[in-house]
Amino acid sequence: MKILNFGSLNLDYIYSVEHFPQPGETLASRNLEVRPGGKGLNQSIALARAGASNVFHAGLYGSGGEMLPQLLRVNGVDTRFLLKTDALQGNAVIEVIPSGENRIVLFGGSNRVITKEQIDGTFAFFDKDDLLLLQNEVNLLPEIVEQGFQKGMQIVLNPSPCDEALAAVDFSKLSWLFVNEIEAAAISGSADPDEAFSALHGQFPSLSLLVTLGASGSCAFRVSENSVERHFEPAIKTKAIDTTAAGDTYTGYFLSSLLRGDSLRAAMNLASRAAALSISAPGAADSIPHYTALTESELITR
Repeated sequence: MKILNFGSLNLDYIYSVEHFPQPGETLASRNLEVRPGGKGLNQSIALARAGASNVFHAGLYGSGGEMLPQLLRVNGVDTRFLLKTDALQGNAVIEVIPSGENRIVLFGGSNRVITKEQIDGTFAFFDKDDLLLLQNEVNLLPEIVEQGFQKGMQIVLNPSPCDEALAAVDFSKLSWLFVNEIEAAAISGSADPDEAFSALHGQFPSLSLLVTLGASGSCAFRVSENSVERHFEPAIKTKAIDTTAAGDTYTGYFLSSLLRGDSLRAAMNLASRAAALSISAPGAADSIPHYTALTESELITR
């Protein structure tokens, strides 16, 4: 099986602030770091560091982002479908407060100029039952979903940022939807995982759902032909330094575990432990742990 992540790559400008500024407030930053990020890049690296093989990243990188493909390759991700564009590199402005919570503003740039020709050329390499991982940080998302569906791929969507572009996406063609509480409420009308699943299941009976709940844990509903498997996994308690890539780390580890044939419970436990390690370090891609770190960490209790 091959894994195609048709996703974003960003440069993250990370500002350390005492609190989130109010409208009209000018606030001095204690520090500025420029690090690799973007939900697509983060999730590809998380998949690879979790032990997944045959991970491919497709998309575009722009002026100023030349180090991003190299970072993917160093982590074992195949970048043959990652192309260069003259557009300005996509980036994010991230404010991080002392508790580790963050606020993010995205500039799409190079991530928003994908063409139908690039989509066609990429999907020619992939087959039925391969996995397609998507986020809502690139343009032509409905077309990418349609291509994956026509190929018979398993399609996983993390619909972040949750905006009007999602209205054109056919959720009936998805295998999994990965959301946080805010996204669950925006899409289903409820932040409660059970209520969110009930609402979505009524519209899309074959759609499985994962809801991450921050410090409260995560809840998943895996739909099979005749049943729904539900599992709640508590979060690992640890001191948060920066939560920026926690959800992306969870995504990569969760999918990697399921693809190895692990149970839903085991996959969620592994993903929760990896996410706990990621928030104990600064940055996005830089904070994603390698699988060996989980077995060595004092956070881990099997």
